[in-house]
Amino acid sequence: MSSETLTLVETPLKVWLEHDGSLLRLRLAKPKANLIDATMIAALDSAFSEHLSSPDLNGVILDAEGPHFSFGASIEEHLPEQCADMLASLHKLIIKMLDSPVPILAAVQGQCLGGGLEVVCGASQVFASHNAEFGQPEIKLAVFAPAASCLLPERIGQANAEDMLFSGRSIDSSEAICMGLVQDVSDNPQQAAVDWFERHLEPLSASSLHFAVQAARAQYLNRIKEKIAQVEKLYINELMKTHDALEGLTAFVEKRKAHWENE
Repeated sequence: MSSETLTLVETPLKVWLEHDGSLLRLRLAKPKANLIDATMIAALDSAFSEHLSSPDLNGVILDAEGPHFSFGASIEEHLPEQCADMLASLHKLIIKMLDSPVPILAAVQGQCLGGGLEVVCGASQVFASHNAEFGQPEIKLAVFAPAASCLLPERIGQANAEDMLFSGRSIDSSEAICMGLVQDVSDNPQQAAVDWFERHLEPLSASSLHFAVQAARAQYLNRIKEKIAQVEKLYINELMKTHDALEGLTAFVEKRKAHWENE
């Protein structure tokens, strides 16, 4: 690993710079689950805040330690006492990723579920392993995925997004590449992302690349900001006042079967 800067303190996220500071590397480092919990969200937000303003930056690679990218968000943080703060911080992070002045490349292996997939959807390009699986299983707990409800229709089309969001099923890397969720499948997605950066982004003027990213994402970013604000209110003000939403989350935490009242 060739690096100029490496964060050595105990952290859920490893952060370092490569390629003379033109590539920011971020690695989820709480395997095997790599939960997108409050601590991980704060670490990602801090890393982006610190490094995205660099005039020399040409790209970011986000990957993960262990056999899986992420099992998703913390279910306990979805309970009514914490969900408003959790959603606000997660959505702030995703907006920051979408507003990044440089492309973010995500490298995914194993399970990439729930909040993990929502974070990946904030990336420009997704590189996957052959064993990667992607899913938004929230509906099985009687809740929904707010950010994914906004991001997936944009990335893979309305019908494919509704398939994933309404069924809660996972798709493998072959189906993900057919849908357009993934751009590349290989034995080593981390190296594939590095190779793509070196071939396509590193030779460019960082200044001009920043303008190109801003131009390409302007309307997309505005649409997502508006949609996320709407669905966040729907989740907190309406969904979380229903019996079944609380029952689904509580049953998962208590490791028992949920009992729906359809209200």
